[in-house]
Amino acid sequence: MTVNFNNVIKIMSIIFFVLGFSMIPALLVAVIYDETASFTAFSSIILLCFGTGYVFHKMYQPAELKLKERDGFLIVALCWLVASLVGALPFVMSGAIPSYIDAFFETCSGFSTTGCSILNDIEALPKSMLFWRSFTHWLGGMGIIVFATALLPSIGIKGQIIASAETPGPTLDKISPRFSDTARNLYLIYILFSVVEVLLLMAGKMNLYDALVHTFGTVGTGGFSSYGDSIAHFDSGYIQWVIIIFMLLCGINFNLYFVLLKRGIRNFFSDSELKLYLLIIAGITLAIFLNVYQAGHYESIGKAFTDSAFQVVSIITTTGYATCDYDIWPTFSRMLIFILMLTGACSSSTGGGVKLIRILVALKMVRRGVSLKLHPNRFIPVTVGNRPVPQEVATNIANFIFLYIFVVFAGAAVISLNGFDLMTTISSVMTCVGNIGPGFNLVGPSMNFAIFSDFSKVFFSLLMIAGRLELFTFFMLLSPHYWNANKV
Repeated sequence: MTVNFNNVIKIMSIIFFVLGFSMIPALLVAVIYDETASFTAFSSIILLCFGTGYVFHKMYQPAELKLKERDGFLIVALCWLVASLVGALPFVMSGAIPSYIDAFFETCSGFSTTGCSILNDIEALPKSMLFWRSFTHWLGGMGIIVFATALLPSIGIKGQIIASAETPGPTLDKISPRFSDTARNLYLIYILFSVVEVLLLMAGKMNLYDALVHTFGTVGTGGFSSYGDSIAHFDSGYIQWVIIIFMLLCGINFNLYFVLLKRGIRNFFSDSELKLYLLIIAGITLAIFLNVYQAGHYESIGKAFTDSAFQVVSIITTTGYATCDYDIWPTFSRMLIFILMLTGACSSSTGGGVKLIRILVALKMVRRGVSLKLHPNRFIPVTVGNRPVPQEVATNIANFIFLYIFVVFAGAAVISLNGFDLMTTISSVMTCVGNIGPGFNLVGPSMNFAIFSDFSKVFFSLLMIAGRLELFTFFMLLSPHYWNANKV
């Protein structure tokens, strides 16, 4: 079974059209703020996307429109890579980010919803470029490919195969009989969250432009801001809590919102992963609040609790917004933040990381292992929500966690060539693989990635894409078995 490249190119034509249309809002912002260089850059790239999409659509007519699973993996990986390569062009053409490698890093960080940056003076960028930079979060959060899945039936292709390869972001379970309908329904919830957050932020005296930019970063759990000091710029408890609520909502499995609508709130809160998610947030927020307040970092109890809650939710959902520099907190609090970087949010959310469902299953496997040492003949199934976890699923979860740890340490070995301290090195790789944003020390919430070499920036960019695709989809393409069907 080999890859059907005609099918792949046919679908990539849709991706080019989506990218072209996606830049139109940023083009309008350039018109509103009279940014000539940005207008020229966006106009040129939009025409390039439409032209390329049209040529691919007309020139490549596959013999059959039925996709294979192997095609889906390549399409998904190409989607994020092409989006990042093309999305970086406006920054370079306008002169906002002269270096293409820096622009590629920033765009990978946007589409993968990581939120790492190489910008030392964010406010110096044109408003249209900052808008596009944050809009990539909104596109990447739910997934460009999820949007494309809704369009594929128009060219006679079913989106189920592609959806199954798009493992992060909302999983396209059969919420609706057709996968294209499911994709549209997911985007309706996504858009609803976005509209409501924009309105609530504007009610807190934030202008429309800032409300849009920070909504894109919140619901996409990306974390780009139009200000160097992030959410701290607004110095508003109301704005912080609005963003906390929507980060928390977007870190929940989106499929549960359909459960809430169809089966009620009791079934919604009966989900094991959701209960673990809320328990971790509540427990670690309380622990950090007591630690930082007792250590004398805050005079106000309200400010200490709000900052603690904000940073906990921001890190566990892998959003990466900041209201303070947690790198100066006591060691205990920083250790808890470090642990949150390893967990991530819920499965089928816009967050990244390992995902709590995997952590939950892994913990239950450990508990079963201990029990079997004491009672070797006892049958102890691993269950989630009173349903047994198939052995194949448990094995895949164990394989993923092992691969995740291996990639972090192997990546840290490569990045250590830069000569920075251990915490900077390991946290920089963790934050890219987990799509988190800030790390510790030289890549902490008040710092950025500009200190790294060009080679490291490209390496980080690929790690961000690999993390967004949950590793297997990306690394599968590096295997000779994928490209040669005759290999066993």
